[in-house]
Amino acid sequence: MGDADFDVIVIGAGPAGEVLAGRLADAGYATAIVESHLLGGECSYYACMPSKALLRPAELLGETARVPGVDEAVTGALDVGAVLRRRDEIVHDLDDGGQVTWLEDRGITLVRGHGRLAGERSVRVGDTTLHARRAVVVATGSTAAIPPIAGLAEAVPWTNRAATTSAIVPPRLLVLGGGVVGVELAQAYASLGSDVTLIEGGPRVLAREEPFAGEEVCAALREHGVEIHAGVKVAAVARPAPGGEVTLTLDDGRKLTGDELLVAVGRRPATADIGLDAVGLEAGEYLQVDDRMRVEGHSWLYAIGDVNGRALLTHMGKYQARVASLAIGGDEHVRATQDGPGAPRVIFTDPQVAAVGLTEAAAREAGIAVRTVSSASSGTAGASFVGRSTPGTAQLVVDGDRGIVVGATFVGFEVAEWLHAATLAVVGEIPIERLWDCVPAFPARSEIWLRLLEAYEAG
Repeated sequence: MGDADFDVIVIGAGPAGEVLAGRLADAGYATAIVESHLLGGECSYYACMPSKALLRPAELLGETARVPGVDEAVTGALDVGAVLRRRDEIVHDLDDGGQVTWLEDRGITLVRGHGRLAGERSVRVGDTTLHARRAVVVATGSTAAIPPIAGLAEAVPWTNRAATTSAIVPPRLLVLGGGVVGVELAQAYASLGSDVTLIEGGPRVLAREEPFAGEEVCAALREHGVEIHAGVKVAAVARPAPGGEVTLTLDDGRKLTGDELLVAVGRRPATADIGLDAVGLEAGEYLQVDDRMRVEGHSWLYAIGDVNGRALLTHMGKYQARVASLAIGGDEHVRATQDGPGAPRVIFTDPQVAAVGLTEAAAREAGIAVRTVSSASSGTAGASFVGRSTPGTAQLVVDGDRGIVVGATFVGFEVAEWLHAATLAVVGEIPIERLWDCVPAFPARSEIWLRLLEAYEAG
């Protein structure tokens, strides 16, 4: 295509970029979206969706083992080939044709190629320059961070992309990093037959969550055969032959050997090559935005999703997309207020971890008069139907002065479905006394709220 003018140009067609483009197009704005890879982004093809496809079979198998009468009907192990084929179906064999149709139906212009800012309200894609009458929005997301460990880059390790799309299950998998990606994929590959070893440099896994969450997930990983080394760092990596055995030397001198190495130590913004220097911004950094998603010092430039570093979660990118679309459309009042560190989040291990708001430590650091109450996640009548032996803890962090919930963490079987009620309580600042009137149905597992309120009342 030749040079063209639009109302809004979106660089990046991940979940945040797509939602924004769709909202703007539906509002009547001429919208272009620029994408060099797959429409739908990291979440759809290399993260949220394929990782859950790999985790779900073993989770279901674990549930059957806890329910008498079902366990006896299930024989044999997981069909690894079938699990991988289903994973491929969920990511549409890395084909984004369905998303192309979605854009076309909304009248959004798709420009295939690598977009770079080329000055105010201008984006260069190959030999084409696109001009925006109202705004340019950067939604380029993030990529896996590779730490500067001797020999690591030369070893060509897996990142989440290779791990979630691999056609093979390595006999021995080393996982560097005990965050969300690390623990999820460690469990997934252990369930598929890998001998998994996880190395976490900090003192515990899932360091951003409540300590009990990391402890309970660690216990489950070990039960699945995962070897965990916490509080040690990798000093060097060696892989003499491409695709061959890889050896990690730890800072205490021990050596660990595997057939593949997954690096899952965090993310970095995908801003190194998008022309930020053309508008006076620093390449490779997160884009700092206000609560309307406008980049500081640039009234026409917006950034949503991982690229602004506020909350690296798909659902929060979509939340920011709504805010940005309204701001671009002229709404002077809209603000993003809930996309900070306390945003709702789920770790899809078995047991799952679902949390929102402040941890106990973060609440104390903020000077809140903290009260915590907890209950076993299996401590309800409804838990009988999924197996009373399921591990897990439910905890509320309460502001004792104001009598409101400021944080909640649930660990247990399929507790992700409990999270939205907690999010409503935290975001809505619903008084504890009012929560008593939100009566959970019997014998639903959401009766956990009654157990927690009773614990609070008992004081």
